[in-house]
Amino acid sequence: MPIFKTKEGVEIFYKDWGSGQPLVFHHGWPLSADDWDAQLMFFLAKGFRVIVHDRRGHGRSSQTFDGNEMDTYARDVSELTAHLGLKGAVHIGHSTGGGEVARYVARHGQDGRVAKAVLIGAVPPIMVKSDKNPGGLPIEVFDGFRAALVANRAEFYRAVPAGPFYGFNRPGATTLPGVVDNWWRQGMMGGIKPHYDCIKAFSETDFTDDLEKIDVPTLVIHGDDDQIVPIADSALLSIKLLKKGTLKVYKGLGHGLCTINPDVVNPDLLEFIQS
Repeated sequence: MPIFKTKEGVEIFYKDWGSGQPLVFHHGWPLSADDWDAQLMFFLAKGFRVIVHDRRGHGRSSQTFDGNEMDTYARDVSELTAHLGLKGAVHIGHSTGGGEVARYVARHGQDGRVAKAVLIGAVPPIMVKSDKNPGGLPIEVFDGFRAALVANRAEFYRAVPAGPFYGFNRPGATTLPGVVDNWWRQGMMGGIKPHYDCIKAFSETDFTDDLEKIDVPTLVIHGDDDQIVPIADSALLSIKLLKKGTLKVYKGLGHGLCTINPDVVNPDLLEFIQS
């Protein structure tokens, strides 16, 4: 099992498969590298090198007490990509992973390390409501996440994928039990303390400056029925801040589109990467 140890001794699990141009995938909360299965197999078949890691506190990586915030997440990625000697990589992030991509590319992506970036259902610019961000979600929403996590993480990690994450709560939707079970499995592999801290990281981190600094072509993908990261206060604002941004909106699709709709997402990713 490939493990990279950071300078501070945190063990980061990763997969590094194939050859060709490197594509680096960044997963959402509270999941793991396994959430990218549908993309890894697709891009391996297209001749790419695919790299994906479990963020600290998630999956098979160290369940750290501290460092569960965006600056450290991005630094962990920087150390891992340096260890792997990556140049000209495309960094692709979903949800919380989109925030990680924005911070990594803005702060560590110089000198040819990054060719392009992709933000899918991503949390930037900032999720929480404030005077500066009146369209955001009230802090009480995220306080509710924290309370549910502490009260009964196992039940909470059933309710999220069975409901809003994949849109299985919509009228006429067909629930996929295996997908729900796999979300639960990934979530329960991580640590409750890092997951608790990460709620603040994904909801309260302001990525405005990061988005403005990114100078590589960036594809912003979002479903207009995303119940987890509403499009109006995320993708539609991010695209205005990016120098070289392209927006792709999928009508009727929800937050977990990479898993539920890979037949839609993967070809568009490929077209952008090859453009």
